Amino acid sequence: MRPSLLKSTAELLRRSRGYASSANPERKVAILGAAGGIGQPLSLLMKLNPLVSSLSLYDIAGTPGVAADVSHINSPALVKGFMGDDQLGEALEGSDVVIIPAGVPRKPGMTRDDLFNINAGIVKGLCTAIAKHCPNALVNMISNPVNSTVPIAAEVFKKAGTYDEKKLFGVTTLDVVRAKTFYAAKAGVPVTEVNVPVVGGHAGITILPLFSQATPASNSLSQEDIEALTKRTQDGGTEVVEAKAGKGSATLSMAYAGAVFADACLKGLNGVPDIVECSFVQSTVTELPFFASKVRLGKNGVEEVLGLGELNDFEKKGLENLKGELKSSIEKGIKFAHGN
Repeated sequence: MRPSLLKSTAELLRRSRGYASSANPERKVAILGAAGGIGQPLSLLMKLNPLVSSLSLYDIAGTPGVAADVSHINSPALVKGFMGDDQLGEALEGSDVVIIPAGVPRKPGMTRDDLFNINAGIVKGLCTAIAKHCPNALVNMISNPVNSTVPIAAEVFKKAGTYDEKKLFGVTTLDVVRAKTFYAAKAGVPVTEVNVPVVGGHAGITILPLFSQATPASNSLSQEDIEALTKRTQDGGTEVVEAKAGKGSATLSMAYAGAVFADACLKGLNGVPDIVECSFVQSTVTELPFFASKVRLGKNGVEEVLGLGELNDFEKKGLENLKGELKSSIEKGIKFAHGN
């Protein structure tokens, strides 16, 4: 990468996400699944983040090459690659944030639920290692189905005696990124100024964008437009899977979303005030034990789980419709954690 391009990329990241440029504490970030379709671009983006001083890349295979490649980028983070079960502990040791994109991707016709048996087992093993080697780290769960993998992680940590509800996050940022993009295009407003909260879960109808709370507000959208935007946000993953015609799922946009959320976590850890992102966390916002909503991040992870705000009738109906499916996914994760 040419120095001018690196400089402009870093500057773009700083502008778009408010990356800090002053001195910050040493922070280690570990990416589990770093050689995969999400893991590789995510590794690149985290290498560019000036808040990261040490970047630990882990996968079952291929990591030395990814680490060597990324390490040549002239940004401050020191990169190390780790491969195989025997190096997992070293990869995790001392991590402040652990990001988990590990697992198999979706293929055409495959629902997130189809991913369950494979990815659930992978997540369970990785979380067992996290409990042992870096129990105080913030854990950012990307591996699908998030509605089930986050409860699995919670149960693994509970069994190990290390569970802290403030430090476990399901990364639903891609739903927010999509909602912002689709809303901005339809409403004709600058995408960089848009914010749209997305609540519920991270699959199909459990994804509920709250366009009534979108900023800047738009009077140009009909109810039909809002319903179409809602459905497109819910089906965003399928849109990419079909467009890639069997050769992959949402990897680049997911890597970007994962980097955005990890950056927010790092800012919170560093004491930057008023860092708010949507995330799937342990929650009392509804009767469900886990739920995605806006969360204020701080030095301990979750500082505050924020409420849903005022919902319109369409959103209230969507909220009631999603609860059954989300409840089932959560229970499926808990059952897997105890039964396998």
